[in-house]
Amino acid sequence: MSKRTGRIVRSLSGFYDVAIAGGEVVTCRARGILRRGSPPLTGDFVEISTEGGKGMLEKVLPRKNAFVRPAVANIDMMVIFAANTNPVTEPFLIDRVAAIAAEQEVEVLLCVNKCDLDPALDLVKIYTAAGFPVISASAETGEGVQQLRGRVAGKLSAFTGNSGVGKSSMLNRLCPQLNLPVGEVSEKLGRGRHTTRHVELFALGDGAYIADTPGFSSFDTDRMEAILKENLQYAFPDFAPYLGACRFRDCAHRAEPGCRVRAAVEAGGIQPSRYESYLRMYAAAEAERAYDR
Repeated sequence: MSKRTGRIVRSLSGFYDVAIAGGEVVTCRARGILRRGSPPLTGDFVEISTEGGKGMLEKVLPRKNAFVRPAVANIDMMVIFAANTNPVTEPFLIDRVAAIAAEQEVEVLLCVNKCDLDPALDLVKIYTAAGFPVISASAETGEGVQQLRGRVAGKLSAFTGNSGVGKSSMLNRLCPQLNLPVGEVSEKLGRGRHTTRHVELFALGDGAYIADTPGFSSFDTDRMEAILKENLQYAFPDFAPYLGACRFRDCAHRAEPGCRVRAAVEAGGIQPSRYESYLRMYAAAEAERAYDR
């Protein structure tokens, strides 16, 4: 029996594909104790044993973060895909996922796709002003592909975004041999069919792994209300310069006098859509807390 360490790159129906040194992938079962409580996740670093050509997952190594839905761990960067045409991405959806990422201390990159059809200048302006790195791209023409490749090098990144926005198309651009299925977008409904059924890591070279995930509707939405209303302000990095400077120490940045965050919105230091998203999330967190009581 030999023991080695690796990373889970795919999990399906109780089997785990573990990539180990040298590029070998070993399919493993997990010991019963690991399947109870918090089961192994795609992205986990693990210890495995092999004997007679069969693999057994022995231990899950400590995680730096983990997401519930989709089930993925140890994300370095969240790449949020958006577009301003077929489908149009609502800023609130970007802000909600960015807040989830911020709470887990995951870097966020916004990739504005389909720029050959619509450059989405408003989205670029909002998130550049909010301090997020933004790439304007087109999976169709190849614009921004090399820039994106450079940003994901050496990291495990999760691709997410509303269905039909072009995540799988961009993965095919980054790694043509994947030949992932691409969902057609309904012209009438302006949304796509999900083409991703499970979480899988794709190796792109240069130490880059990409976790292709379902759209916004499936990305950890239950966890949004788990961010306490008092902590939500810290999930908006563009609020950071103004926190602690309000008149009241427990300022919720909603209607309190002397609020520096609200003053920054009025002065143009914080984008109005970002502040509106904060208010919506705060109200949802407040309602959830009341419901729990």
